[in-house]
Amino acid sequence: MALEYLAAAFATALQPMNLLVMFLSTLAGLVMGVLPGLSATMAIALLTGLTYNFPTQTALISLLSIYVGSISGGCQSAILLNIPGTPASAATALDGHPMALQGKGGLAIFLATTVSCIGTLISVVFVLTLTPVLTSLALKFASWEFFLLSIFGILICGTITAQAEPIKGWISGILGLIVAMIGLDTVDTIARFSYGNVNLMSGIQLIPVMIGLFGFPEIVRAFKRHSNEEVVKSSKFEMKKGFKLVGKNIFTVIRSACIGVGVGIIPGVGEDTGGWLSYWATRSLSSDKEKETFGKGNPRGVISVETGNNSCIGGAIIPVLSLAVPGSAPAAVLLAAFLMHGYRPGPLLMTESPDFLYNVCIYLAFASISMWLIALLLSKVTVRILGVNKKYLMPLIYVLCVIGSYLINYNLFDVKVMFVFGIIGLVLTSLKFPAAPFLLGVILGPMLDSNLRRALKLSNGSFTPLFTRPICIFFLIIIVGMILAQLGVFKLFKGKKIAD
Repeated sequence: MALEYLAAAFATALQPMNLLVMFLSTLAGLVMGVLPGLSATMAIALLTGLTYNFPTQTALISLLSIYVGSISGGCQSAILLNIPGTPASAATALDGHPMALQGKGGLAIFLATTVSCIGTLISVVFVLTLTPVLTSLALKFASWEFFLLSIFGILICGTITAQAEPIKGWISGILGLIVAMIGLDTVDTIARFSYGNVNLMSGIQLIPVMIGLFGFPEIVRAFKRHSNEEVVKSSKFEMKKGFKLVGKNIFTVIRSACIGVGVGIIPGVGEDTGGWLSYWATRSLSSDKEKETFGKGNPRGVISVETGNNSCIGGAIIPVLSLAVPGSAPAAVLLAAFLMHGYRPGPLLMTESPDFLYNVCIYLAFASISMWLIALLLSKVTVRILGVNKKYLMPLIYVLCVIGSYLINYNLFDVKVMFVFGIIGLVLTSLKFPAAPFLLGVILGPMLDSNLRRALKLSNGSFTPLFTRPICIFFLIIIVGMILAQLGVFKLFKGKKIAD
């Protein structure tokens, strides 16, 4: 049966129209990734609204292609300008830019692009094998477990995205949960926080919220800074030497891919963390003599980072498919897109839509291969785009924000929602509150609310099952431990013990 689904997905991906959409979406993702500040989350959010009326499979191909392209494209500006196109490529600049200054920019781009493709392909294998396992595990989850899973996802997302002050990340997530409460509740269909407004009674649409949160701050920041730095000229790609280096470091590639998938599975962590951890692991396992070359143009640094952050793509999709919990901010947007196109990721996915998993895997594999081809063919063109003044580019992005919001329901109210959350995004940015937990709160809010209320109805208002179910106890220990650790309680006890 699995082979039939794979064959059908393969045939769908090879249809001329779908191939064209795949190449155009991958190209758009690469361009968005190359331009500093235009994140993968923003790219997917913009495209989600535009694909609303697409055939379902074509829309999926388009969304997955722009995801792969935007994560992979960030390496080029990191290597050539020392300006990461996306947060996922921040660690790439450590060794990529020194290689460019040594006249090896073309080699660095080839290595980054090649291992990005390999990392994504490896992650596809994990998606295919781990998703059914996690799905069967998810069937053991009841209302109490999903309630705690929602809290866990928001807490860990807030902790990672606001490491200096995790409480800011948690507050951001709670604000997102409050926004998710607007509209008719899912249990008793009672209007909440609508104040008699019919549009608010139907709830806040996710796509305008996402476009506002991530689009507006980037547009405003573009007009506050100058970004016409000189582009560093790169040498030839040296494909033969590049393939030799990849083959020589194949174990580094495999290790970094496994780290990336593992990091991606954790809700709310993201591709940038996967890149940094892969870089850290490669440097830590190197000899003392080689450690000194990291940060000075070591190709292994580029290889490990780009493998790690791209393998996070598949890793982040695994909890989306099996638990309906996104592993990263771009995956959160992707989850919303899946829901918009009629799929319901979660424990019942393999029962309701058994072909969906295989479609996603095949489309991801095709997208990674198309990304490799397009990135190598058009790298010089994408680098020239860096010379475009963002003050001229951002008005186009603004128009896309408005169009993307309007196309959800063909309702101007959604455009107004986008404006409101654009202002909220600016406020969050100015106060250094991360937007990712807010977005995750909006997404997980309905799941948290409906499961808590359903669980309380089944237990006649008692919270006792929360402390007696094994999976609940596991989540409670982790959640309480995480909060205490971030509040410094463990350090306080440790200092007291040393003083005694």
